[in-house]
Amino acid sequence: MHLYAHPALDIDHLAIDFAGTRPAVKDISLRVDRAQILALVGETGSGKTMTAHAIIGLLPPTATATGSIRVDGVEVLREVEVVREVEVVRGVEVVRGVETSDPEVRQRCSPTSAASALLLRDPRSTLDPRHTIGAQLGEVLRAHRKTPRRDRRARALDLLDLVDFPDPQRYVDAYPHQLTAGDRQRAAIALAMATEPALLVADEPTATLDIGEQAALLALLRRLRDRTDVGILLITHDLGVVADVADRAVVVRGGQVVERAGVFEWFARPNAPYAKQLHAITPKLPAAMYGEDPLPELRTPILEVNHLHVAAAAGFGSDRRAAGAIPALRDVSLRIGPGSVLGVVGESGSGKSVLGRVVAGLTPVGLGRITFAGIDPDSLDRPGRRELRRRTALLPQDPATTLDPRLTVAESVAEPLLLWGEDGAVAKARVAEMLDAVGVGGRDADKRPGELTDGHRQRIALARALVLAPDLIVTDDPTRGLDVSVQASFLRLFTELRHRLGFAALYSAHDIAVVAQIADDVVILRRGRVVESGPARRVLTVPVEDYTQRLVDTVPYPDPVVQRDRHVAESGSPWV
Repeated sequence: MHLYAHPALDIDHLAIDFAGTRPAVKDISLRVDRAQILALVGETGSGKTMTAHAIIGLLPPTATATGSIRVDGVEVLREVEVVREVEVVRGVEVVRGVETSDPEVRQRCSPTSAASALLLRDPRSTLDPRHTIGAQLGEVLRAHRKTPRRDRRARALDLLDLVDFPDPQRYVDAYPHQLTAGDRQRAAIALAMATEPALLVADEPTATLDIGEQAALLALLRRLRDRTDVGILLITHDLGVVADVADRAVVVRGGQVVERAGVFEWFARPNAPYAKQLHAITPKLPAAMYGEDPLPELRTPILEVNHLHVAAAAGFGSDRRAAGAIPALRDVSLRIGPGSVLGVVGESGSGKSVLGRVVAGLTPVGLGRITFAGIDPDSLDRPGRRELRRRTALLPQDPATTLDPRLTVAESVAEPLLLWGEDGAVAKARVAEMLDAVGVGGRDADKRPGELTDGHRQRIALARALVLAPDLIVTDDPTRGLDVSVQASFLRLFTELRHRLGFAALYSAHDIAVVAQIADDVVILRRGRVVESGPARRVLTVPVEDYTQRLVDTVPYPDPVVQRDRHVAESGSPWV
C-alpha cells in the first residue's frame, strides 16, 4: 500500500457561470482518492463535462469559475492571479496551475510531474491520423517527461503493454486507422498514462464501443487503478458501467450534487428521487424465459432474407487482402412479421451495419434473395422497384450527420415527401401530423437541428423516417449515446408509434438490454454468420450457443453485487 499526501482530486464548492445565462455548475464538491474510481453520474446539462473542463483547464474565456479544485494537492483554480500552463500534445491536455508567490508549488508543478490527463469519448479526436501510435507516444514523452530519444520506443512499448495490447511491437508502428475502436481507445489511454498523472478524467470512454470492447476497457480501467494508483473520475450516464467499475458515485443534476455514496450503498438504497428515477428507467435484461420457441407466424412476412451472402469491401494498404478474405455476410436468413421488431445483436465487424444497408437498398445483394411483403424486387421493373423502396425507411444512429443543418425541422421532415412529388399543402399537413406524433412541434418546427438537443434531433429523424408511412424501418442503434432518461423516452415513443402505425423494424444495436426491451425476436451475428435466433427474451436470457452466453455475460448489469459475482466467477477476484 502506498501512502499519498494528497488525494488525486479535491473539488470544493465549484461554481461555473457564463454572463447572462443559467449557471452551468452551481455547487459541486467531490473527492477522488488515489487508486479509486469515482463515477460522476448525470444527464446532459447536469454539469459533468463542464466540471471536467474546469479540472483540465479547458473552460472558455467567457466562463467565470469560483471555488477550489486541487489536483494532487495543487490548486488549479483561483480567483486571485494564477499562472496557468496548459500544454496540448496531439489532443492530450494536461493542466497545471500554480500560485506565482509559491516557488515550492511551482517546482512541484514542473513539466516532469503532470497532474491530470483527459480521456475523451471518441479516441479519433485524440489520435493524429498522420502519425503512428509509437510516434505520438514518443512526442508526449519528449514534451512532458523529457525522455531521451533512445529511450522513447522502449517506454512506448511499456505503455502499450500497460494498456493490454497483445503485441506491442506490432501496434507501436500502426496508424490509428489500422486499429479497431477498442484498440484506438486503449492507445488514447496509453497517451494519457504517458504523463504518469495522479488523476485520469474519463469522459464517457465506452460510449462509442461495442459490448465486447466496452467490457475489455472497463477491465483495463480497474487494472490501471490497481497497478498505478491513479485516481479516475469516470463521467457517465450508464449505470451498468458504474456498477461494474466504480468505488463511489456522485450524482449531479442541474449543476449541483443531489446524492453521494459508496457504489454498493447507492444501488441498494438510493435516497434522492432523481437517483431512484435513474435506477428505475435503466434498461435491464429481463428474467429468464424457459420453454420452446413459439410457432412461426403464418402471415406473409414484411421482410424475408434467404441465404444472403455479401462480400466485404476491400480495405486500405496492407489490410486490403485481409478485408477481402472474410465476407461481410455469409448465409444469413431471417424474417420479420408485420408490425414486429427483429433485433440484430453482434460485436463490431459482425455484419449488423452491412445487413441494414442491404435491406435498405444502399448495398447490392451478392448471393441470396430478399423479398418485401412477398415481392421479389428483381421481378419488378425500375418504377416498381422505386415504389417498393418507398416502403422502407432508414433511421440513422446520429441524426446530426443526416439532417441538413441549413434546413428547418419542418423542411427536413417535408423533404422526402417533396422528393416523391407530393403536393405542398398535403406535405405541410403531413409534416405537422408527424411532428406532433413525435412530440416536436410548435416553435421547434422553425428551428434548425443545431438548436436542438440530441434527443429532439433523434425524434425529428424518426418523424422524417415515418413521414412516407413505410412498412419497415431499418435502424442503426438510434439510442446510442443518449442519456438514460432520453433513451427511455425515445424507446417508449418508438413502441407507441409502432403499435399505432403498424410498421415493422430491423433494430440493430450494441446495447443488449435495449434490444431485449424493444424487440420481439432477435438474431445474433458473429463474423457475418447467424449464431442464434429466436424470441428475444429466450435468446437473451437462456441462450443455447456459448457465444451468445458470453455476449450476454459481458453486458454490465446495473447492480454492483451482480458484477462482483461475475468477476469472481470469471477470474477468482472481484476486482479483475
